[in-house]
Amino acid sequence: MHVRQRAAAKKPMWIILLLCLVCVVLIGAYVYPPHHYSQCYLSSSSVCTPSKDWHPSYGRREKTDGREKTDEEIISAAVIRDILAMPMRVSKNPKIALMFLTPDSLPFEKLWEKVLQGHEGRYSIYVHASGQKPVHSSSLFVGRDIHSDAVEWGKISMIDAEKRLLANALEDADNQFFVLLSDSCVPLHSFDYVFNYLIGTSISFVDCFQDPGPHGNGRYSLEMLPEIEERDFRKGAQWFAITRRHALMILADNLYYKKFKLYCKPADGRNCIADEHYFPTLFNMVDPGGIANWSVTNVDWSEGKWHPRSYAAADVNYDLLKNIKAVDENFHVTSDDKVWQHFVINI
Repeated sequence: MHVRQRAAAKKPMWIILLLCLVCVVLIGAYVYPPHHYSQCYLSSSSVCTPSKDWHPSYGRREKTDGREKTDEEIISAAVIRDILAMPMRVSKNPKIALMFLTPDSLPFEKLWEKVLQGHEGRYSIYVHASGQKPVHSSSLFVGRDIHSDAVEWGKISMIDAEKRLLANALEDADNQFFVLLSDSCVPLHSFDYVFNYLIGTSISFVDCFQDPGPHGNGRYSLEMLPEIEERDFRKGAQWFAITRRHALMILADNLYYKKFKLYCKPADGRNCIADEHYFPTLFNMVDPGGIANWSVTNVDWSEGKWHPRSYAAADVNYDLLKNIKAVDENFHVTSDDKVWQHFVINI
């Protein structure tokens, strides 16, 4: 029987050529890796660099003065930016929140009652008593105490108390302006005058100035870097009157608050007073154009002491009140006794 021989199979030359080409490319990539990639994707060598060196970038961080912002700065900037830009609810019945920060009872409740009488529904009262539970002499203040914690002079607990007052006052959607008051504050104008003055403006009244002296920038700590630089550090009296937008902004801030909580404390060598620096520095950094740089609360620092001038009963008379009401300039005296700053005010 004749056996037919099978023809020799043709070699698949195109497959061989393709495999050779792939091998050449892989060898080249291994020996000469791209500049921005490591050899980790081809081997498990111990010389491999972390994957972050070769992963593509999905976004760039915003830089400040050539410095890459921290995660905390990016989060803070995004939240505060939206608060400052968002439309605010317009209340049909706007009110002023009167927030009293006191160690115990308020000695001028009857005076406040006389000023507020007949204006029910146009104000709200909140009392933070850090010491003893206050005994109220006016029915307007009864039931207006909020949960209060101890407050130590110069420490962050003072800021905590102010934020606690703001949080309680913000629960009332009709509160549009928030005024911080002490137990020794008394009204100098009629309620209508104060109400129209505050509700009629879109800025906040926060005392804020730069003090290059020992009790100003001398209290700055390098530990506040990189978020807070010395050139951003500000000073001012703690008594403020702020818009609802700014009240929300204060409660939203954690970045700058944390810096002051950790690095602004009364101490030998750098006696940093948190309530004199936190709010002025915060506003100077995030919304400098949104504040007036002076307070609507008159405080006399002319004696150059740690606390403003106190008035005894014999000091208070018609002429004193008239002179205070006539003030149309706000002076800032720096602790190096060299620079005076003043701003014309119309109260």
